[in-house]
Amino acid sequence: MADQEIWGGVLARLRTAHPNICRQWFEDLEPLGISEGLIHVRAGSDVHRDYLKRACADPFSEAARDVTGRLISVRFLGPDDTLDPAELAPPRAPSRLRDDSLPINPDNTFENFVQGPGNRLAHAGAVAVAANPGTAFNPVFVHGGVGLGKTHLLHAVCIRISQEQPDARLCYISCESFVSQFMQAIQIGEMEQFRARFREADVLVVDDVQFLSPAERSQEEFFHTFNELYQAKRQIVLSSDEPPEKIPTLQERLVSRFKWGFVAEVEPPCYETRVAIVKSKATLRGVDVPDDVACLIASRRIGSIRELENALTSLQAQVLVDGGPITMSLAREALGEPAEIAAAPSVEVITSTVTDFYNVRISELQSKKRHRSVALPRQVCMYLTRRLTRHSLEEIGGMFGGRDHTTVMHAVKTVETKRGADEQFDAVVSSLEKRVTGR
Repeated sequence: MADQEIWGGVLARLRTAHPNICRQWFEDLEPLGISEGLIHVRAGSDVHRDYLKRACADPFSEAARDVTGRLISVRFLGPDDTLDPAELAPPRAPSRLRDDSLPINPDNTFENFVQGPGNRLAHAGAVAVAANPGTAFNPVFVHGGVGLGKTHLLHAVCIRISQEQPDARLCYISCESFVSQFMQAIQIGEMEQFRARFREADVLVVDDVQFLSPAERSQEEFFHTFNELYQAKRQIVLSSDEPPEKIPTLQERLVSRFKWGFVAEVEPPCYETRVAIVKSKATLRGVDVPDDVACLIASRRIGSIRELENALTSLQAQVLVDGGPITMSLAREALGEPAEIAAAPSVEVITSTVTDFYNVRISELQSKKRHRSVALPRQVCMYLTRRLTRHSLEEIGGMFGGRDHTTVMHAVKTVETKRGADEQFDAVVSSLEKRVTGR
């Protein structure tokens, strides 16, 4: 079997056995041949290589063994790596400190980040510091709930800086690992090596800084690390699920320093943004998701971007089981919807019908505008969504600009009252309902 034929079989096997890890850029990987029980594969960047080593090595090697019937493994190389393992990197001074740096997902670029009303400010700040690390904003502090895109922005900063400044020393780590390494360094007497690792970085990126230990020594070490990097005009990027002042165990002097630079919140994505995210994630996976299916997923998964990705994974698995193209019925089955919900119109159908009639844009319905020309169509959308679907008040509020459930209750009551008092308006709503339901 020729090398190219083997590699094509490996990719095909991955798409069948591990669809959740497959990405379009796998097609750009370059197989270099088989020698000494290894398939050598060159990636387009060091970021891609490191990600493949950490997240994909076992599935690739498993697929290679299945295709060849031989006990072989896959070895990933960067653009400048040599085939000789002994020449991959210069020898380092021995250290007993664990290297707990986090992998950077090459999917998480600025180009793949879907902007919306809830993340635009955080995105702008991240782009600015990636272009001018250490000078634009320092530090950058991004906060928000779980699975909303904070880590994507941190990865995007690292990727952009590594592209623009290949020699920059990047250190990307979780706060929990920072504390763990600090405690280990104390125990084994390697504080000098520990401090060199973090204080000599050109860019220090720390995820989940809310987990900074309440222990005074840990915060003291982080405080001095922060000061040294800041004074040297080296970039610091932090993320947390809360703003600095709301992290209960954080010392006041650290709260103050975290607020010196740029602080931005990442809010839950609105419905329109979620649709765009589903389409973007599907494209990265090489999956063709019809618009109506993307709208269905966006309307049913409103908690976080992670939920949208999980829904896509379920959809891919269902496609493998059933075969054939992705359809609405297949998507509903993958999402585990009961039959009565499947019969309900989608939120996308409701909003497009109402916005077409009132000649407004969906983005206006999700904005903060309160002018009657926007407020009334928004209330009608909320009313019909509540009346014709099984969505909760909280879910409906989230679809229309992150509004709370009381706003939806007020909209429903307003439309009901107006229908009872205005025959013409009642006829309009009845007509819109018939268009939406097809009855």
